[in-house]
Parts: sequence; C-alpha cells; structure tokens
Amino acid sequence: MRKLPFALAIAASLAVPAVPQEPSQGPALKRTVNLVNLFATVRDKNKRIVGDLKQSDFKVFEDNQEQQIAFFSKEVTLPITLGLLIDTSGSEQNRLGAEQQAASQFLERVMKKGDEAMVMSFDTDADLLADFTDDRGMVQRAINKARIGAVNTGVVTPGTIPTSSGGGTVFYDAVYLACNEKLATEAGRKALVIITDADDNASKIRLDEAIEAAQRTDTVIHILLVHDPGFGWRPDVAHKMSDETGGRTIEVSSAKKLNEAFDQISEELRSQYTLGYYPTNTSKDGRFRKVRVETGDKDFKVLTRKGYYAPKN
Repeated sequence: MRKLPFALAIAASLAVPAVPQEPSQGPALKRTVNLVNLFATVRDKNKRIVGDLKQSDFKVFEDNQEQQIAFFSKEVTLPITLGLLIDTSGSEQNRLGAEQQAASQFLERVMKKGDEAMVMSFDTDADLLADFTDDRGMVQRAINKARIGAVNTGVVTPGTIPTSSGGGTVFYDAVYLACNEKLATEAGRKALVIITDADDNASKIRLDEAIEAAQRTDTVIHILLVHDPGFGWRPDVAHKMSDETGGRTIEVSSAKKLNEAFDQISEELRSQYTLGYYPTNTSKDGRFRKVRVETGDKDFKVLTRKGYYAPKN
C-alpha cells in the first residue's frame, strides 16, 4: 500500500470549486472563478427523495442575499468521483468484515460508467489502498486489503503526516489528505463516504482545517457513524463535518443498518439537482461565503453545502 504525502502548506493546494457551464446539450463542468456550483438533494417530511422540482421551485442565497440561478438541471448522469475511507483503528475490530462487505456492495450499486473511486484506510496514519480507478475489481480488492492497524512502534514513515508514538486515530488527517491530495484536481461531483466512530485522538490537522479542505475542493462528506461499547465516539464531530459540506451522518448499529445507510447515500448521489449562479459579490477576497438553498415547500429539506471560499487575487 502507498502512503499519502502530507501537503506542507494548505494554501498551496487550495482549489477553486468545480462548476458547470451550459453547453448545447447536457451539463459539462469547467473551472472558473465566476460561477458557483451547488449539488442539492431534496427530501420531503417523510425523508423520501423529491425528484420532480423545477428551477422556479428553488431560491439561492449567498450571505443572505438572493442570487439569480443561471444554470439548473436534474443531475443523474454526471460522473461521480468517490473516495471511500475506512476507519481501521482498534475500535473497529469487531465489525471490519461487515463494513468491507457492505462497502463492496455499495460501490457495486453506485458506480456507473464514467465514475471513479479510491479507497483509503486510516488508523495511526492514512493508507491509500487504491488510487482513483473505474475498475470495480481493483476497488473490491482494495476494500478487502483493509486491516486493523498494528500497535504503533513510534516509527514515522517519511512524507506522511507524523503520528504520536502512543498510537491513535488520524481521522482529520485522512480527510484533509483525501481532499487536498486526491480530490483537489478532480472536477464534477465529488464525495467522501467514511465509515468511522469519528473519534480522532492523533491528527496534526484540526477538525476545522479538515472541513475547510473539503469546502475548498467542493467535496461532500457522508459519514456512516459506527460505535462499539467501550470505545469513544463523536457524533458531534461527524454531524459538524457532514453538515458543513452538504452531506449526511447516519448512525449505524448493525450490519443491516449499515447496508440501509449505504442505500440511502447511493440514492442521494444519484438524485441531485445542479444549481449554478454568478455571485453578486464579485470581490476576490478569499473569504468564506455562506450559501443557503430553499424551496417553496417548507416541508422539504434541501441538502447542499453551506458555503464556499471565494477566489483570492
């Protein structure tokens, strides 16, 4: 397995969000500093996917100022770039096999032609088990390679984020690396699906830095939150990370619930609206802009990212 390198400076690897431009037929994506792209999933009060809305049903706000929607589509065919992150710390030893089986079934269902996936595991450091590929067999083999981390010997692999000699779980480091080192140069729909208890006790990166890395690379984070009695877990951390990036946290208590959670994520990834707008605030100040998407029906809940970082001169 290949160790992921650590970016020495966050600013050096920041990426402008990937955004759509309207062609004659179907959406295409390009990088631009002007257009803000949002992928949104809508559910009703019974948590069922709402898939028949029109552009006129949506309103988009940036820093509480309504924006004019310039591009809209019901997105089902745009390729997905997906990162699967598997927590292999000691707290996962009793359920790793079930997680691997469910993850394999999920990727078999969700991956379509044009999609790519990578697989990482993390415990005392982050291990890249498979780089981006459209080869499902390769992804399957990578998932099966995941192993519960050995006791930390204090040896630090050169070029990776260093871990403490006492062991631990580098959850935030893994998210940061996946976004900045792997997803930053990708375009289109990007998502991380993470199986973890969200209990980080060894990262050099802070939670807010991990979230910022996802926001800057336009990456949605979905967390399947698992927990074993006797081990710590952090539902507050999981919800903050997924909420801020437009994803979901689903608490999982059994193998059946794990498969159901993967089904929900799969459905959302394949049932999204694309909303694009040119912000009225044209300042290139590098600041975070808060975004809110609403529909005319108050019973509908819109799932999308909560903001983006403006380009900087």
